[in-house]
Amino acid sequence: MDPLTGFTPGAAPSATRSDADGTAQTGNSALSSDFETFLRMLTTQLQSQDPLNPVESDDFAVQLATFSSVEQQVKTNELLTGLGAQLDTLGMAQFPSWIGLEAEVRAAVQFSGEPVEVEVSVDPDADAAELVVTNAQGTVVTRSALPAESGTVLWDGADRQGQALPEGRYTLTVLSLLADDTIASHDVHMRGRVSETRLDGGDVRIVLQTGQSAIPDEVIGLRPPQA
Repeated sequence: MDPLTGFTPGAAPSATRSDADGTAQTGNSALSSDFETFLRMLTTQLQSQDPLNPVESDDFAVQLATFSSVEQQVKTNELLTGLGAQLDTLGMAQFPSWIGLEAEVRAAVQFSGEPVEVEVSVDPDADAAELVVTNAQGTVVTRSALPAESGTVLWDGADRQGQALPEGRYTLTVLSLLADDTIASHDVHMRGRVSETRLDGGDVRIVLQTGQSAIPDEVIGLRPPQA
């Protein structure tokens, strides 16, 4: 180890770091930082070496090879990042054909103050049904009775006192009841015409005319719009 620089010939700074769980994390910013540090340390070593005891040529060769390896790794990471962005764009290209179709979506409902049309399923053996609304924190904010039949209902977004809930995402669940006992539970689905597909933070999102959005995996049905 060089006493002036603390640099051991033949050793290069690590391009990875581990968190408390020992999970390695890498990134272009960390790698670029190590690359610049390597250059400064190598320059300092050349300026500070003892002229009577210079660094062996073999050690220089190892350091230069490491220099080249780090440089190539930085370029490779930048190339992979660019390819990833291109693949995201290509992935979105398969969804424009959905525009204009009516989609059935299994996802949380985005409430913005206006009633939302939803599709409910009720067990055929049930004699009553209940709609349970849960907010994004997992708290049940309201429960209301429903007809004991499957179909489309208009959820008004009101709480137990009849006041509009705050805007946000809510999970709606239908409980099928028989003699006051729950015999089935069903997620509520939304229906709406697809108005656009969008790339949001690297993820493709399907946007409905109602303003609701979902990822493609949450779309469980597509059909021509009903007259």
